[in-house]
Amino acid sequence: MKQYTHAYHKPTLSRRQLMAQSACGFGSLAALATFGRIAQGDAGQGLSQLHHAARAKRVIFLFMQGGVSQVDSFDYKPQLQTEHGRELTFDDARQLAKTGKRTKQRLMKSPWKFQQYGETGKWVSELFPETARHVDDLCFLHGMHTEGVAHGPATLFLHCGATNFIRPSFGSWVLYGLGPENQDLPGFVTIAPSVGNGGPRNYGAAFLPPKYQGTKIGSIGSERLEIDSLTRDLPMQQQQQQMELLQELNSQQIARRQHRDLELDAAVESLQLAWRMQQVGPEVLDLSGESATTLAEYGIDHPVTRDYGQKCLLARRLCEAGVRFIQVNYGDNSANPAWDQHSNLPKHANHAQAVDRPISALLADLKQRGLLEDTIVWWGGEFGRTPYAQDNGTGRDHNPGGFTVWLAGGGFKPGLSYGETDEFGFQAIRGKVHMHDLHATMLHQLGIDHERLTFEHAGRDFRLTDVYGRVISDVIDASV
Repeated sequence: MKQYTHAYHKPTLSRRQLMAQSACGFGSLAALATFGRIAQGDAGQGLSQLHHAARAKRVIFLFMQGGVSQVDSFDYKPQLQTEHGRELTFDDARQLAKTGKRTKQRLMKSPWKFQQYGETGKWVSELFPETARHVDDLCFLHGMHTEGVAHGPATLFLHCGATNFIRPSFGSWVLYGLGPENQDLPGFVTIAPSVGNGGPRNYGAAFLPPKYQGTKIGSIGSERLEIDSLTRDLPMQQQQQQMELLQELNSQQIARRQHRDLELDAAVESLQLAWRMQQVGPEVLDLSGESATTLAEYGIDHPVTRDYGQKCLLARRLCEAGVRFIQVNYGDNSANPAWDQHSNLPKHANHAQAVDRPISALLADLKQRGLLEDTIVWWGGEFGRTPYAQDNGTGRDHNPGGFTVWLAGGGFKPGLSYGETDEFGFQAIRGKVHMHDLHATMLHQLGIDHERLTFEHAGRDFRLTDVYGRVISDVIDASV
């Protein structure tokens, strides 16, 4: 049984004062742990040893909520341009689900011009001119396909490897497998996540011990990037007294129990982490110490790019501080999230303008600091979009059958375009990569065998990739 031996001094606060003043700080963090589902056991701080040599130590996931159109960004289809307006019959996933029938659709060309970049001559649309400068460092996966034709199921599948069952998120599995690098910060952070399409389940630990769940920083629509209040308004001496008294109360509570209480353990650990975070967290979250040049590179001096620029810069700082998994969300809480342009495809330009410069700055910054070598940067959404106009209109529908993500760093082959969709960009036809395969491959680069990273729950061993997934060795750089 875990005992606490911290020195205890008689507090100047009464217990009633303590509870009243700390209810919105430490207590809120404890609740996060207490409300989590507790598994029967705890594997500790990561694997006892990695399954094989790791090429990466951490992941930065740039989540493009709503589904970026691959044929308007990184999957150039000249035939789509030349056959604009032609009607063809497609096995539309959503229409098949609704009616069971194939439908005729009108091809719609991209409204944006493409040009070649880098030594590889990669075609990129004018939506992403800044990211395009880094194409020789990026590994494009053009044969992606996934489960779920609606945002909710597809978003859950991207994060958790399941469309409906409550499963741990990818970030939680990574933290469970590797353990934290920095004991004073959360090992898994999600910046301004959406409350919809899975909400907290997208960064939840499910049946893993609650300490592996993600910590939310900031909220969509707010420029304040901070963790929920940790009684920061009290003098440090009073905060110290609060912590010491809470430690004593917790120690007494634990001592009275005959058996280990995992919920109480999780709550206590959350309190301890909250206290340690209070000492180092504000410095990490404070962007004011960055140079004017750095702030300008991330676009923080411009209203269009300020929001996502701050998030990307914070991601770099968290990366340097030893956070294992950092998710940088671009989205909103509306019914049609961010990139979901069913009837107004030109709005893609607004979103691209908001994220392109910050993403480019993040890639350059990580590379210049030597962090890109052992950091996986993962860009993408829950699915792609159709190459035809939805209902013969001005937008594109959901497309889980063929879309693009890209990876950088972490031992992936730079300058590679792997996989292919058909001539119109509708279905993956070669070099197909299922979302389970992507998860398996990223875990592999972190030194983890996806088939051996398991957790026993409800009488069986669970894993992120369920009974599926394969490592895509063709995208791994074997030259280093």
